[in-house]
Amino acid sequence: MCFAAARNNNKLTREVKPISLPKRRQIRLEDYDYSSCGAYFITVCTQDRAHLFGEIVGATLCARPNAPDKIVEKWLSELEKKYGGVCVDKFIVMPDHVHFILRQAGDHIGSPLREIVGWFKTMTTNEYIRGAKSGLFSPFNRRLWQRGYYEHVIRNREDYADVWQYIDGNPQKWADDHG
Repeated sequence: MCFAAARNNNKLTREVKPISLPKRRQIRLEDYDYSSCGAYFITVCTQDRAHLFGEIVGATLCARPNAPDKIVEKWLSELEKKYGGVCVDKFIVMPDHVHFILRQAGDHIGSPLREIVGWFKTMTTNEYIRGAKSGLFSPFNRRLWQRGYYEHVIRNREDYADVWQYIDGNPQKWADDHG
């Protein structure tokens, strides 16, 4: 909703004008508790798919000293400290995105997935901004990360193995697509 102020007989009033926004495609499973125990495949992409985290040479990410990809690694490991019962099983940092498997375990009720990913994006953005201001990292346009992210609920061992293999093969796929 958008609120607009209007002056009516020297009185300030508010009128509500509905705004029609485009509908985002829903990727979440209906009636699934994203704070429950389970494993999730997450992909977070940079804004405008900017290549901010190095380049793939062969099947390896090549980065400069003090590389921004180390920020991503650092804050993925911090997820485990910040959110009890959360474990990052596997990840890969690519020039314009990161893939990771996030597992929530334990008997307690965990944090919602969107909260965990949001915290990760906030922390990496803040540290990247400090690096860009000091001239260590390339600047970015308005946002480090795209607004949303991709998530996939890993349903069984076979699905888990497929995702693991996809993450392992992502640098080679990049080299084939961009080489």
